[in-house]
Amino acid sequence: MAGVAPEGSQFDARQYDAKMNDLIAADGQDFFTSYDEVHESFDAMGLLENLLRGIYAYGFEKPSAIQQKGIVPFCKGLDVIQQAQSGTGKTATFCSGVLQQLDYGLVQCQALVLAPTRELAQQIEKVMRALGDYLGVKVHACVGGTSVREDQRILQAGVHVVVGTPGRVFDMLRRQSLRPDYIKMFVLDEADEMLSRGFKDQIYDIFQLLPSKVQVGVFSATMPPEALEITRKFMNKPVRILVKRDELTLEGIKQFYVNVEKEDWKLETLCDLYETLAITQSVIFVNTRRKVDWLTDKMRSRDHTVSATHGDMDQNTRDIIMREFRSGSSRVLITTDLLARGIDVQQVSLVINYDLPTQPENYLHRIGRSGRFGRKGVAINFVTKEDERMLFDIQKFYNVVVEELPSNVADLL
Repeated sequence: MAGVAPEGSQFDARQYDAKMNDLIAADGQDFFTSYDEVHESFDAMGLLENLLRGIYAYGFEKPSAIQQKGIVPFCKGLDVIQQAQSGTGKTATFCSGVLQQLDYGLVQCQALVLAPTRELAQQIEKVMRALGDYLGVKVHACVGGTSVREDQRILQAGVHVVVGTPGRVFDMLRRQSLRPDYIKMFVLDEADEMLSRGFKDQIYDIFQLLPSKVQVGVFSATMPPEALEITRKFMNKPVRILVKRDELTLEGIKQFYVNVEKEDWKLETLCDLYETLAITQSVIFVNTRRKVDWLTDKMRSRDHTVSATHGDMDQNTRDIIMREFRSGSSRVLITTDLLARGIDVQQVSLVINYDLPTQPENYLHRIGRSGRFGRKGVAINFVTKEDERMLFDIQKFYNVVVEELPSNVADLL
């Protein structure tokens, strides 16, 4: 669970920020330095020519808020704590920082990036590869659910960057298939999520095996006390780059709710919307794995084509499903929060919260997918009597107004 968990569902964004600032202040302002330099264009960042080519080829034109502030300090080799929500371009920020500093003549692992889920690790691998296309970077994703032998083979052949989940990475270090000797950059992505999933001990174990002079980057949407503790333990005069929540509006994403009174009526409502869903690609979020299976069966029994993915499926199945969805051969994906942070499908323009998330923070992780940085999207929330309080909290947390869904929903897409 990310963030400082509120009691009940009373959640006040201002209180939350104040609490965070107290924690950080209590941690001694001398510990963090803030970094305020802003670079309005990628050209102004002093990046390698071939890295710039990769950035522009990937489709970036102008850096997002976190990229304007965050790429340069990382490139300078500083330890950084960068706090910004999902969908704001954190991945490209640390990928650029890593790619700028690699020695391409040395085919040894020089950067290690950890992420909480396999999907996210693979997503990062893809971005790192794309941005580093003209640099000839070799990247490998080390994640569970894949062949250990194959991992060992690729690592032995040599790569510049390893992106992975803590379990498999630690395993590779322990077997000495992954050599830490040349690692000079260590990045924790979605640190809040990683700590809340119980990876803390593994992260500490991995850290013990890295060279003492390693540069550390911590990227996180929220800064719970555990994340601050990691920064204190492992970081050297880190600079803290904060992109405030209000710079991270859910801009470009129209949000609506549908009043469905009772849980039992949600299915009918979804089926009524199905034709609209299938016009574009859409993701439907529910809160449990069991419900993913249940809803998938129900939709299919009514002859609606849907794909589904959740954490109980083996990696291979998840990969195939995500591939189908990315390629557009399946248009509706039913999933849980687990995968909210790993789905970056350019074409998704509709997200349905069949169940409202249990935490306000997760709302952004879900629907921040639909627009991604600079793209439009629509989010529809199914609200029962029990959910009214949560919807109220979400609106307060993000300072947004969620309106009732108009009948012409297809025109919005």
